[in-house]
Amino acid sequence: MSRSSNKPAVQGASQALNQMKFEIAGELGLANYNTVDKGQLTSRQNGYVGGYMTRKLVQLAEESLSKGQL
Repeated sequence: MSRSSNKPAVQGASQALNQMKFEIAGELGLANYNTVDKGQLTSRQNGYVGGYMTRKLVQLAEESLSKGQL
């Protein structure tokens, strides 16, 4: 169980964010990221997943801004 108290800014976004996390981890070659003990991974591996998630979320926001959707 996660000890993080972070909550998504948009209620109901947790499932979509988790799905994105697992897809990105798979793209980075971290198979079974949802079942692996994150404590057994290096901080670099975990950081890559978070970093790529942030990059993707910023990209999506920028695309929305450029289309005038925000």
